[in-house]
Amino acid sequence: MADDQGKLRVFIDANILVSGTVWPRWPYEVLQHALRDDFMLVVSPYVLSEARRTLAARFPGRMDRFEDFLATSNYEVANTPTADSVTAHASLVRDIADVPVALAAIEAGVDYLVSEDKDLTTRDESTAELRRHLTVYLSGTFLREVMGWSTEQLEAARGRRWQDL
Repeated sequence: MADDQGKLRVFIDANILVSGTVWPRWPYEVLQHALRDDFMLVVSPYVLSEARRTLAARFPGRMDRFEDFLATSNYEVANTPTADSVTAHASLVRDIADVPVALAAIEAGVDYLVSEDKDLTTRDESTAELRRHLTVYLSGTFLREVMGWSTEQLEAARGRRWQDL
C-alpha cells in the first residue's frame, strides 16, 4: 500500500541488492530508482544480512559499493518474522529459506516484492499462496510494468557492463 505521500512501497530481496551492487543491469536499475526516491524501498534485517553475507563470501570487493548504497538511500526497515511465524507459514513458498522474505514483505504491507529468486517469482502452485498476498515481480518486469520502461531501455541494460555507464 502506498505511503501517506502516495509513494509506492517496494520490498526487495537480497538477490536484488547483491546483483544490483555487482552488475549494472536490471537489479541495479531498480536500486537506482530507489536512490531517486521513485518509490519507498523496504528491506528487512534478514535481507540485509543475507546480502552482506553473500557479498562478503562471493564479491568482497563490492562491499563498499553496497554500504554506500545503504548510506545514501532512503529505506524503511520491515520486521523480520519470528521463527515460530516462519514455521507456521512454511508452505508459503517452496524454499523455507525464502519464507522470512515473503512474510516480511506481507507483514509490511508493501505494494510489490521484487526478486530474482525463482522460488518467489515462478507463477505456479508453489507461489499461489504468496501471490494471494503480494504482487511479485522479476526486476525487468518491475521496470517495465511499474516504472514504465520501454523494451529499448530494458534491452540496453540487459547485458551492460560498468564501463558502458
